Amino acid sequence: MTTPHAVGEPALVEVAAGSFSYREAGDFTRGGRQAEAPLRIVRINRPLRIMRNQVASSDYQLCVQDGACRALDRDVAIAPDRPAVQVSWHDAEAYAGWLSRKTGHHYRLPGDEEWAFAAGSRFRDDAVPVDASDPSKRWISRYERESERDISDTAAHRFGKFGPNEHGVEDLAGNVWEWTATCFVRSRVDVSGNPGPATVNCGVRVAEGAHRAYVTDFIRDARAGGCAQGVPPANLGFRLVREETAWLASVSQRLVKAWPAKSWRRVSLPMIASAY
Repeated sequence: MTTPHAVGEPALVEVAAGSFSYREAGDFTRGGRQAEAPLRIVRINRPLRIMRNQVASSDYQLCVQDGACRALDRDVAIAPDRPAVQVSWHDAEAYAGWLSRKTGHHYRLPGDEEWAFAAGSRFRDDAVPVDASDPSKRWISRYERESERDISDTAAHRFGKFGPNEHGVEDLAGNVWEWTATCFVRSRVDVSGNPGPATVNCGVRVAEGAHRAYVTDFIRDARAGGCAQGVPPANLGFRLVREETAWLASVSQRLVKAWPAKSWRRVSLPMIASAY
């Protein structure tokens, strides 16, 4: 018989609703040549509640002990102050499902837009200028940018090593890239820069960190292969967002606790609405 492990709610940061400039994730072409990804204004309509830190290796280990998550690799330190690294997108999804069941709240990976919004000034716009008259300039710019990136620091540092951003979210864009729910897309853009119908590949996901990366979803260590584009991440980890319980479900939970079961069966939805 497995003894249930105590699981607490992770520390969250609430980022107020707002708008921001967002560079689309994916691969874009115009007239058969590489094009700059569209830049648009995104509105996040509700406060975003996101983990202050990445998921700790010790918390992930509880999921492993419950049989709901795959074990971490042997060289990953199990500690409450260090992130779980060398995890795949599927590992992150399994943990989110387990944590949701344990806490009664819905946890999930953020979309790339949500991650970028929470990252604020830590979000890196990886756009490379496009010169339609000389496409080689773009390739040179991309090469120079990629060659400057350093992923030699592969240690999983203690939380706080890279500090908080302006929202209080810790260690963004450090040496741990974070899985998102966003799939890799390919699309053509028109002369105005607007994307057309996309080809979506959900076997590759967007991972955000010191730069944006596209990584095959079952890969745990992108340095060994599986990075679909660009310099591979030094480490793969994740943090989750928490969806707040819907209004009606929240009211229902309070009524179940307050009223006897027989009385609850006689309560109709209009009665609930009139009570609030």
